[in-house]
Amino acid sequence: MNQNQSKIKNPKTSVPKTPLMNDRDFSNDMLATEKYMTDSYCTALNEASHEALYDDLITIFNETQQCQRDFFNLMFQKGWYKLEPATEQQIQQSHQQFTNYTTTQFPYDGKTMM
Repeated sequence: MNQNQSKIKNPKTSVPKTPLMNDRDFSNDMLATEKYMTDSYCTALNEASHEALYDDLITIFNETQQCQRDFFNLMFQKGWYKLEPATEQQIQQSHQQFTNYTTTQFPYDGKTMM
């Protein structure tokens, strides 16, 4: 299969190629920002000890995560974000890697939880 045929994508929406930022540049910047913010909120949620603070953070996290998803969908619809389907070999390799990790790194035997 041709490499271009294996990509999951939509027709690309053209944008002007100038030194100024265009819609694709702004969207890409916002997507990166939203990804960074959701990662940061995950850390804050893991470390929040006050219940009311945790509740506020989880609300903000969910809103931020939805914004991230909306930017991803927008960029994908406009053809500015492409995905490549995983081959069966890649899936099996990832599965084997995870299985090896769980059997050698976890502090339990994988059958019982502490």
